[in-house]
Amino acid sequence: MRAALFQFAVTGDIKKNTEKIKQAVLKAAENEADFIAFPECAISGYPPTDLPSSKDFDLEALPAVLSELQELSDAHKITILVGSIAFDEKYVNRAFLIAPKRDIEHYDKRALYGWDSENFARGNDDGIFEINGLKVGVRICFEARFPEYFRELYKENTDLNVVIFYAVSDFDDTEKYNVLRSHLISRAAENVTPIFAVNAITPFQSCPTAFINASGRVLAETTRNTEELLIVDFEKAELNFGELGRKKESDYILSTLEK
Repeated sequence: MRAALFQFAVTGDIKKNTEKIKQAVLKAAENEADFIAFPECAISGYPPTDLPSSKDFDLEALPAVLSELQELSDAHKITILVGSIAFDEKYVNRAFLIAPKRDIEHYDKRALYGWDSENFARGNDDGIFEINGLKVGVRICFEARFPEYFRELYKENTDLNVVIFYAVSDFDDTEKYNVLRSHLISRAAENVTPIFAVNAITPFQSCPTAFINASGRVLAETTRNTEELLIVDFEKAELNFGELGRKKESDYILSTLEK
């Protein structure tokens, strides 16, 4: 699978965000990517940073955007993972999976941080999808802080996990960036599963857009605070000696805890 990860300055303007997203899809398609991921709330903007609250998002505009993205997905045979505010009896922080010639699927954020709890209800889905023949787990931002959300995916034997973020700071907080980067490295290594991460960039990016392999090695990473499309070629690989050792012990630990 050739994957694209697009980090950009998400705003509260759905038209501006959508145009950026569409341009990135077309650029990814030109680079022969068959999967592209965007940040959390990339369509809508994130409340209250980009708009006062989830209730201020123009929900009536969302179906047309999703329809446009479905058309691009169908035309270019590219699967799109993109975040937005959505409404399903309650407001939710949703990752939409838009695949060629398929019904749109979704995952709703469960770990609600700070303002999230004021704007969204918790999701209850497992966030596991089939993408280009791979079993892929999806998680959203704050969930990367908690090993439990990724242990769920380990138990389901996902081939790859994707985390979409809106993790930004009002000042140049490189320490927070390094902490969140280390969380992603840990989630990949402890579950012996590669990770794609994609983040927004303004005011200051506090989590990387990157590809991390099953040993926790960062194999590709964008320039911080800069709009960029990262292209990564991913193939499911046989586990090496160290990875097999961690997997064997993880399986043992889980079996003893479940007794």
